[in-house]
Amino acid sequence: MASDPEGNRPLSEQELQDLVASSDAGARDPAGAVGVFLAIVAVTWSVFQVILASPISNVILPGSIVNNSRQIHLAFGLFLAFAAYPALKSSPRDRIPVQDWIMAVVAAAIAMYGYFFYDKVVNSGGLADETDMWFALVGLLLLFEAARRALGPAMAIIATIFLMYVFFGSSEWVPEVIRWKGASLKKAMSHMWITSEGVFGIALGVSTKFVFLFVLFGALLDKAGAGNYFIKMAFGALGHLRGGPAKAAVVGSAATGLISGSSIANVVTTGTFTIPLMKRVGFSSEQAGSVEVASSVNGQIMPPVMGAAAFLMVEYVGISYVEVITHAFLPAAISYIALVYIVHLEAVKRNMPTLGNRVVSMGKTIGGMAAFFVGFAALCYGVQYPVKAIVAMMPGASGLALSLLVVATYVVLLFVASKTDDLVPDDPNAKEVELPVVGEIYKAGLYYLLPIIVLVYFLMIEQKSPGLSAFWATSLLFVILLTQKPLKAMFRGQTNMIDTGMDGVRDLWQGLIDGARNMIGIALATATAGVIVGTVTLTGVGQVMADLVEFLSGGNLILMLVMVGLLSLVLGMGLPTTANYIVVSSLMAGVVVELGAQSGLIVPLIAVHLFVFYFGIMADVTPPVGLASFAAAAVSGGDAIRTGFIAFFYSLRTVALPFVFIFNTDLLLIDVTWTQGILVAISATIAILIFTAGTMGYWLTRSRFYESILLIFVAFALFRPDYFMNKLQPPFEDIAPTELVQALDTAPEGEELRIIVSGPDFDTGETVETTLLLSVGSEPTGQERADAFGLMLIEEDGIMKLDEPMFGTPVADDMDGFDFYADDPVQITEVKAPASQMPKELIFIPALLLLGLIAMMQRARIGKEEEMA
Repeated sequence: MASDPEGNRPLSEQELQDLVASSDAGARDPAGAVGVFLAIVAVTWSVFQVILASPISNVILPGSIVNNSRQIHLAFGLFLAFAAYPALKSSPRDRIPVQDWIMAVVAAAIAMYGYFFYDKVVNSGGLADETDMWFALVGLLLLFEAARRALGPAMAIIATIFLMYVFFGSSEWVPEVIRWKGASLKKAMSHMWITSEGVFGIALGVSTKFVFLFVLFGALLDKAGAGNYFIKMAFGALGHLRGGPAKAAVVGSAATGLISGSSIANVVTTGTFTIPLMKRVGFSSEQAGSVEVASSVNGQIMPPVMGAAAFLMVEYVGISYVEVITHAFLPAAISYIALVYIVHLEAVKRNMPTLGNRVVSMGKTIGGMAAFFVGFAALCYGVQYPVKAIVAMMPGASGLALSLLVVATYVVLLFVASKTDDLVPDDPNAKEVELPVVGEIYKAGLYYLLPIIVLVYFLMIEQKSPGLSAFWATSLLFVILLTQKPLKAMFRGQTNMIDTGMDGVRDLWQGLIDGARNMIGIALATATAGVIVGTVTLTGVGQVMADLVEFLSGGNLILMLVMVGLLSLVLGMGLPTTANYIVVSSLMAGVVVELGAQSGLIVPLIAVHLFVFYFGIMADVTPPVGLASFAAAAVSGGDAIRTGFIAFFYSLRTVALPFVFIFNTDLLLIDVTWTQGILVAISATIAILIFTAGTMGYWLTRSRFYESILLIFVAFALFRPDYFMNKLQPPFEDIAPTELVQALDTAPEGEELRIIVSGPDFDTGETVETTLLLSVGSEPTGQERADAFGLMLIEEDGIMKLDEPMFGTPVADDMDGFDFYADDPVQITEVKAPASQMPKELIFIPALLLLGLIAMMQRARIGKEEEMA
């Protein structure tokens, strides 16, 4: 798959495109009438999804279609999967065999079963009869086969194992710790196919409503030429620096990762240009591939798309989209900063040459890039003020006026672009490498930023739904694709307006096809992952996983998190980002919350979901299944396994960050003020750079072993100042459990008390404990505040016992694992109230002093080396 087994030769351009196609869009592309038919189906799917996301979808589409949009979405995905993906390596690529036609039609029809028999399904309350059961079973088998073709065997195998667990979970050969009572075929099929708990659940709904539009947006933006523009800008800004091609690869991959849902496509798209140039300045094949892998996979953690996981987090965590990307932004940003620094240290350590003949200072380059990003962010934010003014002046016609203003801005920027030559991809193997000059090329693609500004504006400022935001941005891309070539020709005084106009139509047509074909795998991944989610809800296996992890970790919190990370890594092997996140979050997120609470760690749910997501995407890097590593090795001609291991080493900060933000949620900008947020961003950036220097064994010069240890220690202090401050001053004061009501009575509104509850487990009878967080409300008395939480307090013999809380009260779900009717009581063993504490940021002072001492030691050593030289 990766390269020539005899010589590890790099694959040709055509072979690389086939690699991406076979993994992302389907390797089969028949010619003639069949090819045209498949193109029409793909375009129809894209157009349907655009209309579905539009603000007038309820007017254009019948209610039955809107209500069953998930079924239609999956029907398109299944049909195109059997048509576009061959069953075997030996299957024909230029035609579709009869059996694939049959499976495509049958699978699409069964996916639409809920649409065709909507009244029957609704009236039955989601309970399958004999007919429903057999249709559902055939549908599941065809879904698994389509997933095997489009996603590889891993997804289908994992889903099959979970489905077998549903049927045979009561068998004696199933370990007792995960045994359950089992389910009948009819009950299982009802749950998996007829209701919205399985295949047609939340994940497929998110794919239908949001993900398609963002994938289509990325495909159209790339078709318009934005991908090549971003890469050229990155090389123009960074290519002339030491290790410049690798730095440009990181930045270029970050830009394309913003709009790409596939790490493999990202690797091949940017890697075909960046990897040969990295090798040219001294990186080995494996190192060049590893840099591209690390930066491309990191694109999946970068908002706003995050490989579609951002939209799933909205549904699973229950917070707004803006909150999700706000929490995810800082770790992703500092992770990319660290990767640029890794590349820089590699280049300095090995004294790599520079490319080209331009000399530009790194300080000016970094300053210029920072100014661009700050300016772009300010532009996205500042747009709201003229928009508000226009809405105030003409409330009835503001929509039309703003649309005309955007189009006018586009025409002006396109006029500016027409004064420069169109950008064409460079040849990385050319004898003389001419790096682009940013000052000369930036005008050529400024109008590509308009759809991104529209998207960010609607998402962040207007806070519209992701689907509607992507609709307006995609609509603008329709206009751009259709008009950019003929308008440029007109501005340049050329006469081929009709020909260039037809080129625009062809670009739009191909973009719609690319968007649909890129969605096949995601649609099947979310549907198949629905089987895993359905298994969790039907069998309660999530609780079993918690018991298993707790047993293996012996209750040790750090070991438990390591085990959850490893399990997330294993479960994510061979899965695309979207399916990967669904699987690991369904199984592991609840484990971290529950076991964390038992250990006294209260973790916000978004932090837990980001934790398992970070480890899940690392499966794209890690051998032996790291798909992105294989793709990079195919480009570089290096060894895929070695590429994977080096990429994992470069990605150590992506492994370390989840542990940091689990314990220090400030990194996710949770409950911080603007000034705190800025301080956290600065300290976290410094910390990640120091951590990188420590793990790379090089800072100002080659580090000695103890210096590397000290650098990592300084990074830890900057990341976790609370750890040391809590040792100096305890963050909580203990209150007797019997005085809880009095403590609640005197506590100011908004203060958070922690209570540790101990009692017999409902399933095992063993004594367990959990930590509850009580945010004091506005009730006038302590007893009323306790009642508001649902705490049924009974004070006996100096012990504060608890009765079973009323259903629906705030603490009911957190305490549903206790047996309130056992001989031993459920009781409050500890009450902790916040204590006054010095600012934890004071720890930065000794940490930075230690950093200064290390710098003095290294500078002194550099001075001695220069004297000896």
